[in-house]
Amino acid sequence: MNLISDHLPPVFALALWFALAAGAWWHVRTCRWRMLRDRDNLNVFLGATVAVLALWLIRTGIKPGLSFHLLGATVLTLMFRPAFALLALALVTAALAVWDGQYLAYPANLLVTGVVPVAVSWAIYRLADRRLPNHLFIYIFVNAFFGAAIAIGAVGLASTGLAAVLGVYGLDYLMREYLPYYLLMAWSEAFVTGMVMTLLVVYRPQWVATFDDRRYLQR
Repeated sequence: MNLISDHLPPVFALALWFALAAGAWWHVRTCRWRMLRDRDNLNVFLGATVAVLALWLIRTGIKPGLSFHLLGATVLTLMFRPAFALLALALVTAALAVWDGQYLAYPANLLVTGVVPVAVSWAIYRLADRRLPNHLFIYIFVNAFFGAAIAIGAVGLASTGLAAVLGVYGLDYLMREYLPYYLLMAWSEAFVTGMVMTLLVVYRPQWVATFDDRRYLQR
């Protein structure tokens, strides 16, 4: 989804900007910024952010505000945990807002394509971490593969609901011509995420904050 500024009532957009400002203030106060003081960590973070930006630029759409692209949010969440995953997605969304000239819609787009998938991905990881055995197969297929599929499905539901509530398009139209594509994209998102995370935990496990060799391999 890529809402345009004309789709948002001014009062609603202003409220979202205030909410974004409050969230940014809390993020700055609580985030562990020392992680980025390490040059290697900073390079990995910036490289992942640019890679996700490139992924988002490969997009298509059916009508203004109804665009489709892979997310990469689950990869960022597993690599950096929620705080820095949200920071990366905030930068990506900001770059697209500047690219498209849709500044007013920035908070709404960040909410749908940033906060929602990161929250879902992190919830699935935490649930699997508490309830399931520590096994590489479970990490890849539950956290990465199924986590990514469910996350992009949640984005589809959230974007459909938001567009319907705002009156951008009719719910019948969205349910028929928009939401089903997210179900098709879930497989692609899951496959790409599973493949990327498999390569990372095998060749660069130090880049993945949620992966520990001693827990998932040395048993």
